[in-house]
Amino acid sequence: MAATNDPERTAKRALRTRLLAERRERSQRERDRAGSAIRDALLGLPRLAAAGTVACYYSVGGEPGTRELVDALRGRGTRVLLPVFLPDGSLDWADYDGPAGLAPAGHGLLEPTGRRYGVGALDRAEAVVCPAVAVDRRGTRMGRGAGCYDRALPLRGPRTPAIAVVHDEEFVDLLPSEAHDRPVDAVVTPGGGLRVFDPESAVWTGDHPG
Repeated sequence: MAATNDPERTAKRALRTRLLAERRERSQRERDRAGSAIRDALLGLPRLAAAGTVACYYSVGGEPGTRELVDALRGRGTRVLLPVFLPDGSLDWADYDGPAGLAPAGHGLLEPTGRRYGVGALDRAEAVVCPAVAVDRRGTRMGRGAGCYDRALPLRGPRTPAIAVVHDEEFVDLLPSEAHDRPVDAVVTPGGGLRVFDPESAVWTGDHPG
């Protein structure tokens, strides 16, 4: 018997395939411009300005660029944690010590080679900047389908915002969703900057427990 959520999965799969194909068509100039805009939007966020530790990711391919962001954060003394993908689909975390400390990994990714701190290290972060293929106006996040961040985001602290990064066209009105999908607290796009979904949430109004 077909699962009741098959239509949602089919719709998500088709949308994901289309958006990833469109990313592959983006020029390097467009990717660089997006990365600069993402960097500027997030560096101006007070939550990140005051953060001692930020979990982020090192963009590859057609993803909106975060390389300028991680370098800028590290340059001003913020500790940056980057993910290391584990065989079971979980995310370990290690310090970003600059491009020389990264090594090629599966799926075209670059991962830190230093000491790993375990899947629970995300609770040390005062903000989590996470990848997405698309985000809707409710905060629903669509990833690449492996569920890594759906597993990881619940491990962050209760006052730690999750901020997804997408291209302008990937911020949409409504996404198909499933029960395991984890929402994000904000989205940032190159043209639109930061959009917070619930400004009254404790992740924005409360202090990080440290």
